Amino acid sequence: MIHPYTVTAFLLAILPIIATPGASLTLLIQHVTTGGRRQALPIILGTVSGLYAHATLAIAGLSALVMQSSQAFAIVKLLGAAYLVGLGLWTWRSTTLASPPTLTEQPKRAGSVYTQALLANVLNPKAASIYLTLVPQFIQSGRPIGGQILALATAHALLMAVWLLTWTTLMHQGAYFARKPRFKRAVGKVAAVVLVIVGVRTAAT
Repeated sequence: MIHPYTVTAFLLAILPIIATPGASLTLLIQHVTTGGRRQALPIILGTVSGLYAHATLAIAGLSALVMQSSQAFAIVKLLGAAYLVGLGLWTWRSTTLASPPTLTEQPKRAGSVYTQALLANVLNPKAASIYLTLVPQFIQSGRPIGGQILALATAHALLMAVWLLTWTTLMHQGAYFARKPRFKRAVGKVAAVVLVIVGVRTAAT
């Protein structure tokens, strides 16, 4: 069992990373403003699933192998960047050519939204590096490594979920503006630009 103080220190270390706007927050703003608060659930689940995927890879040692190989890391980085840029371009196109989706369309798109959030996190090398640079600093010798990493991943997932839920609540407070088609289109275009920027940054970092 990992010490609570260790978990607290880990959360304080990753808080600035979580607070930095990224693909998950961008997807949340885009889909919640166009499809309502229910769209937050698949995004949160997809993001959390991605975090557990990174934790699993870290336990298995696959992430360490990727990080030690410059070529393998470059491939993962470029795949993540290409996905984010492609998602941004698709978002811009769909926002420009089509009207914003209504709440009745949400159940049909939940799986798609979940997949977008999952891939945005899984293909993000920065998220993988957290479990290779920060997590080892909080692992205690003499105790099962897998259990400790899963405990830290669970704390990470909970903090991320709270952060996204907080943004969902803030956006709900501005629901009057969020219902306006012009506002929805503007949010979609901003989200598209942010996704492309995040993708380019991922490739250039």
